[in-house]
Amino acid sequence: MRAVIQRVSRAHVRVEGSTVGAIGPGYVALIGVERGDGEADVNWLSRKITSLRLWPDADGKMNIPLSERREPEVLAISQFTLLADCRRGLRPSFDAAAKPEEARPLYEALVASLRSAGVKVATGVFQADMELELVNQGPVTVSLDSRVK
Repeated sequence: MRAVIQRVSRAHVRVEGSTVGAIGPGYVALIGVERGDGEADVNWLSRKITSLRLWPDADGKMNIPLSERREPEVLAISQFTLLADCRRGLRPSFDAAAKPEEARPLYEALVASLRSAGVKVATGVFQADMELELVNQGPVTVSLDSRVK
C-alpha cells in the first residue's frame, strides 16, 4: 500500500457538490492499494500513520505523533493514481493498482484499523470523482510505501 500523508489545519472532500468528509487539524491520507497487498500492509500502514512524528513539540521539532494529539483526525481518500507508472510514454499505466474488488476491502480495513486506534476518520467515497480541499500545514507532506521498509 502507498500513502501520501499531509499534515493539515483543515480539509474536506466533496462528491457532486456535497461535503462527504471533513476534519480539523490532522492528516489527509491519500491511499493507494497495490495488487497483492494484504492484511500485513494494512497493519503496517495503520501503525505508521498513527506513530509518525509530524507534529511540532514545544521546541518546534517534529516530535509528536498523531496518536498523542488530543483529537487525532485523518481524512482518508482512496486514490489508485498513487500507483501510476509514468516511466514510459505520456499516459500513466495503472497496472500495479489493485482492482476495486481487491482494493475496497483493504482500504476499508485501514480505515477500521485507524478508528480502532482512537483516530477520528472521515472518508471520501470509494471510486467517486471527488474534490479535495485542504490547507497543508508547514507544509508537511510525506510518502509511505508498505513494500519499501
